[in-house]
Amino acid sequence: MRDLQGKQALVTGSAQGIGLQIAKRLGEAGAHLVLTDINRAKLDEAAEELRGLGYEAAAFEMDVTDYESVTAARDKILREAGPIHILVNNAGVVFGGSFLDVDMSKHELTYKVNTMGLAAVCHAFLPGMIEQEQAHLVNIASASGLVGLPFGATYASSKWSVIGLSESLRLELKHLGKEHVKVTTVCPSYVKTGMFEGVRAPMLTPFLTPEQLADKVYEAVRDDQIFVLEPFMVKLIPFLKGVFPTFVTDVLSDMLGASSSMTSWKGHQKKATHRPQLRAVPKQVS
Repeated sequence: MRDLQGKQALVTGSAQGIGLQIAKRLGEAGAHLVLTDINRAKLDEAAEELRGLGYEAAAFEMDVTDYESVTAARDKILREAGPIHILVNNAGVVFGGSFLDVDMSKHELTYKVNTMGLAAVCHAFLPGMIEQEQAHLVNIASASGLVGLPFGATYASSKWSVIGLSESLRLELKHLGKEHVKVTTVCPSYVKTGMFEGVRAPMLTPFLTPEQLADKVYEAVRDDQIFVLEPFMVKLIPFLKGVFPTFVTDVLSDMLGASSSMTSWKGHQKKATHRPQLRAVPKQVS
């Protein structure tokens, strides 16, 4: 999609962080922005900020873990903003810690947001995107969807499923003759946001900034890229796993610090700005 001018771009989880930065970058390229998030107050602040930069931005509250909320938001968006040409599934949560030490409700929430929530948004918006002459689906996965992530097991596995869903949809759309809908899977290593507070980045794999990742997402949409693997070491993961036996890649992961990177995770899931997400698991999260 060489020209984003006037195209309608929806970014989930865009009230702050990576989602907001992606929206800014797409707005800079001329796209009309549709912001969605569960946090209404932050969402309105983000929309106001983007309008202050001169971008066209509309905000719609949406809980990706509730399909009725997703479809209601979709209907309102189509009615008030118009059809979607670019969909960036960015909404996500992470909870670090030993698998058995993390409360089951947090494991469930991880899958509800990162896996089922993403599938729900795709299911709701893809039919309308297929009707457009050009469309692009961007799913934010993770480098942890390519390798195991100790002390972040459900987060990693939720992102493995995002990769599988994205690749399956890409091939399915091709099979159905709907290749005008492009699909990009984004697999970054750690990004410098509060979600990964306390994490130690592996050797040779520096933290990305939200701005760097947003630039890569824009380039992927512009150039119809199938994968975004960042930073450079992430590009090597498929090759290393394909060439070397498992015990060698395990040793490399240990040596580079990838296997222990989440042991010091603190995150920011307890901050007030993120508490509304916890209502996705009623009666299980205090």
